[in-house]
Amino acid sequence: MNQNWKTFLNSLNASFKQDDLITFPPTTNHHERLIYPIIHLTTLTISGKDAGKLLQGQITCNINDITETKSSLGALCNPKGRAITTFLLIKTPDAFLMVLPKELLECVKKRLQMYILRSDVTLTDSSDTLCLIGLCNFIAQPTELLSTLQKEIITVNLSTTRNRQLVIADSDKAIKLWSQRVDNENYYPENSDQWLYLDILSGIPWLTTETSEEFIPQMLNLDQLGGISFNKGCYTGQEIIARTHYLGKTKRTLYLAECRTPVTPRPNSTIVDHSGGTEQNLGKVLIAQRSTTTTSIEENNIKMLIVLQANESETYNLALNDETQTKVTLLTTSL
Repeated sequence: MNQNWKTFLNSLNASFKQDDLITFPPTTNHHERLIYPIIHLTTLTISGKDAGKLLQGQITCNINDITETKSSLGALCNPKGRAITTFLLIKTPDAFLMVLPKELLECVKKRLQMYILRSDVTLTDSSDTLCLIGLCNFIAQPTELLSTLQKEIITVNLSTTRNRQLVIADSDKAIKLWSQRVDNENYYPENSDQWLYLDILSGIPWLTTETSEEFIPQMLNLDQLGGISFNKGCYTGQEIIARTHYLGKTKRTLYLAECRTPVTPRPNSTIVDHSGGTEQNLGKVLIAQRSTTTTSIEENNIKMLIVLQANESETYNLALNDETQTKVTLLTTSL
């Protein structure tokens, strides 16, 4: 994390409780414009004249569809078609920026490095040079997944139920933008983990070390999110992904769900189904997060993205496979 950026956030009474959590003093007031320091995601810069060619042979989205005004979700897969990471890919005049979970960056960097050989490609960990900021405006209409580049600040509009923007900038410009939004536009600082909570509500399937290489992209709903191209040609894992697409619906799919428990379920935790009278392992937790902005009555309410096996009856009696068999409620039939 950039030290100037960290010093600035400290000056705002931010607390760095973990490597992936920044919190601010609580407030009881409701705010319709929120600003988030994003720390669980980071940026890998892929540059060089062969950068596009390298990516085209390794990722699920079509590099030719990505422009300086159009970004894309996607996945990097192993030869068996299992997603190593999901990402948001952004194009700048000089490089591609891959926004991905911080805990998977080194793994992804090493994987891509294997395929560079003599190509003109440079992979750069930009964690210490680029800052990520989330903006949420609850009173504005949602927008499409578009990118804008203005004065070296990249803004990606995220197509969600809310108007959200992901901002990428160096520390000086990030500090200036934060100050402007808070001081002049009535944005209020919010804890960093709440951006992940909004991503979950939006169905964005971020992976972790526990879930990396567990699911093919269709199980993560990336085909419906525009993160898979079925006409771009060959890439690593493409055969399995294409076969799943052309042979029919995947046997597992992504759902938005919730549960009430004081302990946030870990990624890859088992979900069981009791609807048939016997306990059956039916799926896994992809990612889970509680909201710190809810009332005390709802403080144990956790939203999750879960991957479930298809159930012909479409009736479930789901629970976490924990000591108390915590009930799991689906909020969508599938995302």
